[in-house]
Amino acid sequence: MADEAKRSFLRMVSHELRTPLNSILGFSEILQSELYGPLGAPQYKDYAGIIHTSGARLLKLVNQVLEIARLEGGAMDLDLRAESLDHALDDVLDGLREETTPRGVVVTVESRGALPTVTADARGLRNLLGNLIQNAVIFSPEGAPVQVWTERDGPWVDISVADRGPGVDPQDIPRLLQPFEQGENALTRRSEGAGLGLPIVELLCTAMGGRLKLSSAPGEGLTARVRLPAA
Repeated sequence: MADEAKRSFLRMVSHELRTPLNSILGFSEILQSELYGPLGAPQYKDYAGIIHTSGARLLKLVNQVLEIARLEGGAMDLDLRAESLDHALDDVLDGLREETTPRGVVVTVESRGALPTVTADARGLRNLLGNLIQNAVIFSPEGAPVQVWTERDGPWVDISVADRGPGVDPQDIPRLLQPFEQGENALTRRSEGAGLGLPIVELLCTAMGGRLKLSSAPGEGLTARVRLPAA
């Protein structure tokens, strides 16, 4: 009964928050593209772009908060089945192209086209991979590579994502898995984001019968290794 009430609450909150944000994004995009004619002063087009960017950022935060709430409350319905890592990574990299291209960050996937198959939820797997790769891209210097590789270990498949960013002290790693935490000091960090990506990845790993392990050192980047059941 409590789980059903939580699901109903999340559905309501999701609808009430996303509906106005979708309107903001849609109409600001129309204004930015001047679909129905010129706006006049060029500043208006710039302002429409700022509104669209800010709305997209807020929608992403809303989605992440709802995802955390669903996972922590056990209200996430997962459909575990055989999933191709090649297909999942293709979808994720296509979705992140606009973020990686301007910064010159190249994501390389070893043995692409011949990756193993895992037992996972299709949406959860893509969410997990997307958060890991996006996190690596954000903290990578401009033009630096992000490497992705897999290893088969008996009944498991390990998926590793490594960046060449500033890294963190190993003692800080447990803090990175707490919601709203980031590797840099909150007063000096240069990156955007609420620090929800890695906590979501850990919760998704647990929900799909796997685990997440982080390894890092100052100046040596960060490597995230996800272990999921092989299919």
